[in-house]
Order: sequence, then structure tokens, then C-alpha cells
Amino acid sequence: MPEVAARIEAARVLPVLRLPSAEEAADAALRCIAAGVDVVELTATTPDWPDALKRVRESAPDRVVGLGTVLDATTARQALDLGADFLVSPCPVPAVRDAVGTRLIEGGMTVAEVLDAGRRGIAKLFPAHVGGLAFLRSLLAIEPSLRVIPTGGIGLADVPAWLDAGAYAVGIGADLIAQPDIAKALAEAVGS
Repeated sequence: MPEVAARIEAARVLPVLRLPSAEEAADAALRCIAAGVDVVELTATTPDWPDALKRVRESAPDRVVGLGTVLDATTARQALDLGADFLVSPCPVPAVRDAVGTRLIEGGMTVAEVLDAGRRGIAKLFPAHVGGLAFLRSLLAIEPSLRVIPTGGIGLADVPAWLDAGAYAVGIGADLIAQPDIAKALAEAVGS
């Protein structure tokens, strides 16, 4: 997963696309990709998520496509079989970890959970808005090399502060896809 990790870091923002239908999720992902986004995350909470994953994978084979909110090994294996490059869990799920190994970005909210996930790869801090920037800074003070993607309750206007606090990348969803010009909004958020 080193190439996927590098591409997530380069992207700096990870669109997390939790939508009410597979069609809407795929449309949102492809809209992000058309705006130049290299990495997108669909979610297993979207009804018929396999249809969305297949459509995005077929339409954008050169992009990094993940599936989030993976809570069981069956979903994990199905997502990988359909071409997901990485998986994301909102919390520690040993069965998923055992099934997919380093292709998992494991989530957590406590110091122990995030440090443990980060020692295996990239950690997802979820829900990030609960602990906030101070919590991320405290985690990085303990382990400066920790790679953390805060997700949950973060809008585009919040991205610069999270990146300045040391986030590896920042996961955002609804606020990003609501933008009429995604490319412009992302450029402003990451300062490029």
C-alpha cells in the first residue's frame, strides 16, 4: 500500500462520499475525479455500494478508489474483489484487519486506538470534530511520525487548520460535493 499511501498524502484531501444511492455516490466520485481528485472513498453504508464501486473503478482505472465504513470481513473481501485499492474502518475491527492487512486504514477515537492503527499504517481519527485539532496535536506530540487522517464533521474551511496541525490528509464529504467548482474549492482549501 505504499503507493496508495503516497497518493493519499499528495492529495491532502480525501473525499468521503456517503450518499443515499449508488448512482449518487458514483456521480459524486466521478465529479471529484473530473475536477482532478486522485483519490476517493465510497462508503459501505451506501445502498448497493458495489454498483458504485464498479462504475467508478471502470470509469477511472488510474485513480485510487477506496471503500469506507467497512465493518466485516465479507464486505472487505468483496470490495477488494471489485477493485478497491484500500479500505477504511471507523474503529478497530480485528476481523477486517486480519482479512486485508495493510490495505486497511483503521479508525479510532482514543489515544490507544489511533496509535495502534498508526503503528500498522495510516490511522483514521473519527469522529475528528469531537477531539478537534488539540487532540490531533497531542497525538502527534506523542508520536510525531504518526500518519493520521481526521474525518467527521470537517468542512472545506477547516482543512487548512487540520493540515497545519499535522494531518496526513483530511477526509471531507458533503461540503466538498456541494461546491459548484470542486477543483477551485480544493485548491483554496489546500493552498495551491
